[in-house]
Amino acid sequence: MKAPYLFASKYLEFDGLRYHYIDEGAGDPVVMLHGNPSWSYYFRHLVSGLCSDHRVIVPDHIGCGLSDKPDDRQYEYTLEQRWRDVERLLDHLGTDRNVTLVLHDWGGMIGMTYAAHHPERIARLVILNTAGFHLPAAKRVPLSLRLARGPMGAFLVRGLNAFSRGAARFCCTRRPMLPEVRKQYLAPYDSWRNRIAVHRFVQDIPLRPGDPGYDLVSFVEEKLERFRRTPLLVCWGEKDFVFDDHFLAEWERRFPEAEVHRFPDCGHYILEDAHEEIVPIVREFLSRHPLHTEANA
Repeated sequence: MKAPYLFASKYLEFDGLRYHYIDEGAGDPVVMLHGNPSWSYYFRHLVSGLCSDHRVIVPDHIGCGLSDKPDDRQYEYTLEQRWRDVERLLDHLGTDRNVTLVLHDWGGMIGMTYAAHHPERIARLVILNTAGFHLPAAKRVPLSLRLARGPMGAFLVRGLNAFSRGAARFCCTRRPMLPEVRKQYLAPYDSWRNRIAVHRFVQDIPLRPGDPGYDLVSFVEEKLERFRRTPLLVCWGEKDFVFDDHFLAEWERRFPEAEVHRFPDCGHYILEDAHEEIVPIVREFLSRHPLHTEANA
């Protein structure tokens, strides 16, 4: 499978695996982290809009997009492993200063875990329908996630590809996802074997003490205060049935000075629904918060 956009594919090899990423432009790094069940393709408009002035780095998490899709014997599909992968990539690229994180879906938890371990590296944050903390107390786990985590989960997610197909169908609310775009979202996940990450991501969501990753999310929550003075932009699709207003309220509570843009008619895939509006907003946000050598020192 080749990348369906005009960006060069690059790979970092580790532990016998190929970790795909995009590295476009020059300057201080803007690192975009996708969630589930998408991949780096989700950020294509934002990459195009920023790479003339910034160095834009977008990995595909292992098991996703153009990265290798190993089984459980070759790779641990956990939050701990995910953020370590990002760390390994950015260290390899020498991008350990003045990092701007652009975070969506489970990429938010991965990115904020990286940030919590390396706060001195983080200069700006861009939040797109995601979390960096535990499930808000008032938020109920959506039925789609409960089904995917339950006894029928493997059949639904890996057999019928219901999770990826459902996301492509219901996560755009301003306008339906075009057939050719939907095809690209589904292309990496074309078999039982290649859908392993889609299922493992859902299974890895820590909902209660004792779940793998629960203590790590608690650690990240405790470190969020460190970023109160970090420039933070939020663009939020209000028709997202997973990352809904409960999550947005938590971001606003923790970061009262954040710049927040609400999109009442947009869903979870906000960059599909509103990239024409969001790309200029992000560009303007970055220009208003230029970086300096000792950012966040």
